[in-house]
Amino acid sequence: MINWVRLGSWWNSVRPASREEFRSDAVAGIPGAISSVPDGMASSVLVGVNPVYGLYASFAGPIAGGLTSSTRLMVVTTTSAASLAAGSALSGLSEAERPAALFVMTMVAGLAMVAAGLLRLGKYTRFVSHSVMIGFLTGVAVNIVLSQLGDLTGAPAEGDNSVAKAIDVITSPSAMNGWTIVAGALAASIVVLLGRGRWTPYAAIVALVVPTLLVNLVGADDVAVVSDVGNIPSGVPLPHLPQFGALSLDVVWGALAIAAIVLVQGAGVAEAAPNSDGTRSSTNRDFIAQGAGNVASSLFRGQPVGGSVGQTALNRSAKAIGRWAAIWSGIWMLVIVVALGGVVERVVMATLAAVLVVAAIGSIRTGQLKTIWRAGGSSQIALSATFIATLFLPIAAAVGIGVLISLMLQLNQDLMDLRLVRLVPLPDGRFDERAVPAALPDREVCIIDAYGSLLYAGARTVQVRLPDPSTADRPVVILRLRGRMSVGATVVVILADYAERVHRSGGRLMLTGVDPTVAALLVKVGGERLSDMIDVYTASSVVGESTIEALREGEAWLERNGAR
Repeated sequence: MINWVRLGSWWNSVRPASREEFRSDAVAGIPGAISSVPDGMASSVLVGVNPVYGLYASFAGPIAGGLTSSTRLMVVTTTSAASLAAGSALSGLSEAERPAALFVMTMVAGLAMVAAGLLRLGKYTRFVSHSVMIGFLTGVAVNIVLSQLGDLTGAPAEGDNSVAKAIDVITSPSAMNGWTIVAGALAASIVVLLGRGRWTPYAAIVALVVPTLLVNLVGADDVAVVSDVGNIPSGVPLPHLPQFGALSLDVVWGALAIAAIVLVQGAGVAEAAPNSDGTRSSTNRDFIAQGAGNVASSLFRGQPVGGSVGQTALNRSAKAIGRWAAIWSGIWMLVIVVALGGVVERVVMATLAAVLVVAAIGSIRTGQLKTIWRAGGSSQIALSATFIATLFLPIAAAVGIGVLISLMLQLNQDLMDLRLVRLVPLPDGRFDERAVPAALPDREVCIIDAYGSLLYAGARTVQVRLPDPSTADRPVVILRLRGRMSVGATVVVILADYAERVHRSGGRLMLTGVDPTVAALLVKVGGERLSDMIDVYTASSVVGESTIEALREGEAWLERNGAR
């Protein structure tokens, strides 16, 4: 049953604000559509399939993504990283098997992205470290350059990875084709020369056309063209359900790797293209939008898509006002595919390789690489490990290694940041931070504050660094827990053990600044025995209030027990 209220709310959020905005975005979408022709075809080269699948993705993705995204200028279309991941996942299949598996992979990736948005997983993108992401993107760029040497030279490229293929090409100069090299070099030169200023949106399309005309004029029939890879069907493409019989474990893992890559990159696009009216983008809604783009791409026999940094930047430079610029880009792309399919078949493959190589080299962020390298050992290890994994391993494995490294870096940083200090009261009511003593003092109140995470390994680190109570006489320990909204079972066990050790020395353990939910958990997990040994002071809105209260109670307890 149609929910007309939600449908109306959605339409109000996507409809153009005025006819002027609608017309302006229609014009702004033209450069994006033109540049999507070489970009889409080149992305299919990375996957190892007919370039038409990149063209189909380049009209389906922007339309579906533009209608659903919260970042209004985001263009959901083919990206090099997603294409390389798809190609890596499908590398073990024959050319005849790849298309069906590709469409299923695109559908699964889209559904995974929609699920991530509905489950509100957007906040977790920030856990992928900057060093890992730059290492991965740099590896992708180098992979693209190395993998295109065969098409740039006309030489066959054999090998298990891009490095092996590049070595095979370089060591076989006799297999290279002279006119292929000329076409590739000319295309690269055109992209570089026209890649600045007002001609930027048209640089890649000119780089395809001019060398292709030259090859046809000289009659170099041995130069590879798009039709050698596959024919471009005529007419309007119609939706088809993918053949789910092509589903396999490799396809699923590839789809999940693509989803992870696209979601992290998409979050970066949203940051780079904020909404002009000041409204904040929703990472989760953008997840759903990119998922919708992939589902639509799969239905129209396209390849994976995601939020594109380059196309979104082009959208902004074309003076786009709202989301309809991306939608119009997809519509114009569909017109191009239908009207010029026969012309596209004659495009020289070396020109597509040249567009990819120039774009890949331009995407390497040398400034950020230098900054990360200067940051120290852990950043260098994360950058290098992810870069090497991306070069020599399947992309799905490289993504997994990158995520694992990010988690390890986070845990390591938490441990490095964890610090215990002793707070000594001053006459004016303030506290002086001092080093924590190795052993608790006799018959004194010792206030200890902890900086950093107390979860997992952090809890064990606290256990080691807490002052030894075994040699003290009637010590009182106050441990501040303000800001700890949750604690794990490890923390409860450690607190119970420490409270028992303090109790054996005739002392008391007090916890201050405790969140009410944490206090309830301590009682629930620790039971009555823990409650008898630990005094819990819940946090108030006044910082330090519960600690001062505990300090007074601790001093009064020492007085009552004859410790003073």
